[in-house]
Amino acid sequence: MPYKERDINKMYYTMGEVAAMFDVNQSLLRYYEKEFDILQPKKNKKGNRYFTAEDVENLKIIFHLIRDKGYTLNGAKDHLKGNLNTAKDQQSVLSALENLRSFLIEVRDQL
Repeated sequence: MPYKERDINKMYYTMGEVAAMFDVNQSLLRYYEKEFDILQPKKNKKGNRYFTAEDVENLKIIFHLIRDKGYTLNGAKDHLKGNLNTAKDQQSVLSALENLRSFLIEVRDQL
């Protein structure tokens, strides 16, 4: 059985790391922080933003609504106000399916 590195879960992600995860500019993340109430990154004394894992999950939801489903910013805000728990559940299902897909592709490539 091949060696598999374990996933490292960080408590906080820097602004640059999160921007690289989503392949966006840091200014877009700052804009979304102002627009969406569910994004609350921690700031240190210098003003650097640190995103928790929950913030990253909320960003995944926001990007899914805006990029994939075609919501406007106001539409995404309204959707999240009324359906936040449903959106989180759907995002967890999507993440599980993406993980399953990558696992199956890995198994197929090993055959």
